Amino acid sequence: MIDSELIESSLTEPESFAALFDRYSAMLYRYVSRRLGPQAAEDVVGDTFLAAFGARHRYDLARPDARPWLFGIATKLVARHHRAEAARYRALRRSPVDGPAEGPAERVAEGVTASAVRPALAAALAALPRKDRDVLLLVAWADFTYEQVGDALGVPVGTVRSRLHRARRKVRAALGDTNPMHEEE
Repeated sequence: MIDSELIESSLTEPESFAALFDRYSAMLYRYVSRRLGPQAAEDVVGDTFLAAFGARHRYDLARPDARPWLFGIATKLVARHHRAEAARYRALRRSPVDGPAEGPAERVAEGVTASAVRPALAAALAALPRKDRDVLLLVAWADFTYEQVGDALGVPVGTVRSRLHRARRKVRAALGDTNPMHEEE
């Protein structure tokens, strides 16, 4: 059953909404956990589905995919935890760099490079305006298209493009205008 059918069905059979939880909770948890940490992620994901269940009668049934709607709710709840998120990035920036995981030489080299830029990346993310950071992280961590980000945040695709461009430019500048994952030796 597609998402919109599940939501419509849940209006008369509330237990059918559980299928959306089964379908998207892990995906939402990964996204929110990256933004707020695992402790807050469980609460935010639960609150996301609670809010979605309460608002299901207002869902636009013409939209078959509920993922942008759910991620939009989650992103708004994350905004409430914005101070904690910014503090997490500041702490990550100050935290010691972990060593690379064992594996093939190429993965080790990438791990070392990624670990080395982690503090600078965390600082760049913390410095971004919340709206720009939301767009960047929905694209990077939730693998959303521009249209899905627009649906999730309730903004036009052009706004998504400009926010994403601005966020990428600022992060790139904070990393010295290079992509350390693709530098030649």
